[in-house]
Amino acid sequence: MAAAGLGAALCVAPAIQAGAATESTYVVLYREGASSSNAANTIASAGGTVVANYSQIGVVIARSSSGGFASALKQNGNVEGVAATSGLGVQVAPAQADGTEDVSADATWGDSLSGLQWDMQQINVPQAHQVTPGSKQVVVATLDTGLDFTHPDLAPNYDASRSADCSSGAPAPLLPGNDQNGHGTHTAGTIAAAANGTGIVGVAPNVRLAGVKTSNDDGYFFPEMVVCAFMWSAAHGINVTNNSYFADPWLFNCRNDADQRAIWKAERRAIRYAQSKGVLVVSSEGNDSTDLSHPRVDVISPDFPPGSEQEREITNACAVVPVEVPGVVGVTATGNKRFKSYYSSYGISTADVAAPGGDALLQLTPAAPNGRVLSTYPSYRPCTRQVVENGAKYCYLQGTSMAGPHVAGVAALLLSQQGSAGAAAKLQQATNPLPCPDTSIYAAFPQNSGEPQTCQGGTAHNSFYGSGEIDALKAVS
Repeated sequence: MAAAGLGAALCVAPAIQAGAATESTYVVLYREGASSSNAANTIASAGGTVVANYSQIGVVIARSSSGGFASALKQNGNVEGVAATSGLGVQVAPAQADGTEDVSADATWGDSLSGLQWDMQQINVPQAHQVTPGSKQVVVATLDTGLDFTHPDLAPNYDASRSADCSSGAPAPLLPGNDQNGHGTHTAGTIAAAANGTGIVGVAPNVRLAGVKTSNDDGYFFPEMVVCAFMWSAAHGINVTNNSYFADPWLFNCRNDADQRAIWKAERRAIRYAQSKGVLVVSSEGNDSTDLSHPRVDVISPDFPPGSEQEREITNACAVVPVEVPGVVGVTATGNKRFKSYYSSYGISTADVAAPGGDALLQLTPAAPNGRVLSTYPSYRPCTRQVVENGAKYCYLQGTSMAGPHVAGVAALLLSQQGSAGAAAKLQQATNPLPCPDTSIYAAFPQNSGEPQTCQGGTAHNSFYGSGEIDALKAVS
């Protein structure tokens, strides 16, 4: 899933040992134009079973306990690639224990905890709500670790008919207690927490909210789950997806490796299919403090078993999914001083806009005394920095995971006002440009390669902020 140690936001934790079962999950990539209609027979003859056949894009999810399954399938002339997806991965780190944060700030807008939402005030959300709080015709899905749809700030906007559990690689109903990490519930609140008088208010508090569980309970976002989530979104009228993760098992998928190439192509096909159905895809850049446009090393792929991390040299032939898929809106993180957050990855070719993600080291202010972003959290999950209001739990987190949902919410406001045509370009216009900062402040936080963080470009567009920090009021004006 993610990068440097930042609490529960796109963070690396030790990978969890897989169970003893020998059955593996595979992505089977058919050649462009080849039909997967006979996939059940093809998979069975190789010693496997079909989990899901996404025939629209020529991708099949299969399971097999046969050691020769992949090699047998590769002999089929219609099959371009086969890649096992389990047994390797980087997970989102769950919070370790409950703690209580100061809630002394007075609410000057919104709901009872809105005085703690420096992030919303920074991007002019209160002013935007005077124009529109969003339309019920717009649906935003958070593709994440799940969604506690019983949370009182989320329940009013929850759309069960457009929600699903894709953790098996095939869609299933989303059941109560599904978010065993908390990450997905947090991103959902930033997008669309209801303006109901209590707790927080989301960027777009009137839009409908779907949860698509795109990871397993340990926080791994494997390819079969990602493909399932985008195919579900394409088929169920989702307007915007928020993607605060990178797809396991590889941070960078290198196309000169057959297995990684099959995964990259399968996920790219699913994302492109969703885009062709009108889905706007918003993705966080990641927390590696690294220039994705000029990568040098990958230090965490694969990350299983614990302690087996491999450092490998990489080039631009290697890409991060989903943020580096064409047409995806890439989001970097800022703190309350409007500098790029120390941990945020970036890139002149990947960063489209910036948004508040928090910065607990370089950007502490009176408005943001712990530097982090407050949002909804499941009652059944621990949180190191929690706030409880009227029995509901909220949690402070930081990461580009927190930045992306702000942009997804602004996109929902924009679609509520202007429709979907050219939405990605309009988002980049609804920004306040920021020049490259003095990068000496990041000296203690080098890239994975050990090189210093450097900012490329001018005020109009640069590698740290894209076209600038998102502005909700500009989006609806």
